[in-house]
Amino acid sequence: MAPDLSIPADLLPADGRFGCGPSKVPAAAVAALAARGTDLLGTSHRQPAVRQQVARLRRGVADLFSIPDGHEVLVANGGATAFWDMATHGLIRRRSRHESFGEFSSKFAAAAARAPWLEDPDLVEAPPGQRPSVRATGEGVDVVGLTHNETSTGVATEILRPSGDALVLVDATSGAGGLPVDVAETDVYYFSPQKGLAAEGGLVIAIASPAALERIDEIAASGRYVPAFLDLATVVDNSRKEQTYNTPSIATIFLAAEQVDAMNAEGGLETVAKRCAARAESFYAWALERPWAAPFVTDPDARSAVVATIDLDGVSADDVNAVLRANGIVDTDSYRKLGRNQLRIGMFPAVDTDDLEAYRACVDWIVERL
Repeated sequence: MAPDLSIPADLLPADGRFGCGPSKVPAAAVAALAARGTDLLGTSHRQPAVRQQVARLRRGVADLFSIPDGHEVLVANGGATAFWDMATHGLIRRRSRHESFGEFSSKFAAAAARAPWLEDPDLVEAPPGQRPSVRATGEGVDVVGLTHNETSTGVATEILRPSGDALVLVDATSGAGGLPVDVAETDVYYFSPQKGLAAEGGLVIAIASPAALERIDEIAASGRYVPAFLDLATVVDNSRKEQTYNTPSIATIFLAAEQVDAMNAEGGLETVAKRCAARAESFYAWALERPWAAPFVTDPDARSAVVATIDLDGVSADDVNAVLRANGIVDTDSYRKLGRNQLRIGMFPAVDTDDLEAYRACVDWIVERL
C-alpha cells in the first residue's frame, strides 16, 4: 500500500488530467457544449445544426493541416481501430507493409493479416522504445502503414513518403495536432479525436489524397464485399454531405471542432507543434537531472513531444501514481502491456504548460518522501 501523503495545495496542478487517451477535455469546451447542448444533442444528425458542426470540424482540420488541393477530410464512426478494418477492406489491393514498434502500430498489420483476401503483410519491426525506418514500399506492396506517434511507448517518427508507388497511410491518433507533419507526404493521415483533439473517442478523421480517393473508388467498383459500416466509399459520400453514415456522437464532433478552432486561433499546427516540442524538451531535461529517473526512449530524436515515458529507478511508479491519484492527479500509469516501472504522461496541446510543470514538482515531492 502506498503511503498516505497529502501534496501541498500550492504544488498541485489546476487540472490533474494527464492521461494518454482519453485525454483532458478543456473545461471551456465542456461549457461551450453545455451552452449549445439543447440545440444539438438529441437532434437528427441529418439536420442543418449538426451538419454545420461536421462542416466546422472538416473545415478546421483542413486549415490546421494546410491540406493540398484535391485532398479531402473524411469523418466516420468507429475510431482508428475501425479505420484499420476500413483500410483492410477498402484501400489495400493485395499486400501491405507496416511499421511495428509497439502495441498500436502492430494492430493495423494484425488486421491485414487476418483478411483472407489479402496476402500476408510485410513487417518492419523495432523493439519498444525504438523506431523502425521504412524507406521503400517493397515489391508487390500497394499500401504502407506508418505510425506518427506510438502511444504505448512515447516514440515519435518523422513522416516521409517511402520510395515507390504504394499508398502511404499514417495512424496519427496520438500525434495529430501536436507533432509537425506535411500531409502531402501521406495519402491518408487518420486519427481519433480523444487525444490531440481533446474530445471523446468513437470517431475517425482522415485526410485523404486524390490517389487514396481513387483507390477507394477502384476497390468499391471491383465487387469486393465490404460491410456497410466499413465501406470507405460510403464514408466519402457522406463526408461530402457533412454527415456520417450512421448516427455519431454529436458531443464528440463538437468538442473536437472546439479544440481544432482553438489550435487554429493559436497560430495553427506549426505554432502548436513548436509549443509541444519546447515543453517536451523541458520535461525530458527534468528527468535526466534526477538520479532516479530517465527517459525510456534513449534516442532524443525519437522522443515524443506529446507522450512522455519516464522510467523510474529505486522508487515504485505504482506508489508514485497511487499518491498522485489520491491527490487528484490521474492517469500517468505505464502502458499495461509494456510492464515497466514507468510514468507515462500525456502532454497534448490542451494540457496547460503550468500544469505539466506542477506535475513534475509533485513527483519530486513524492519521491523525496518515498
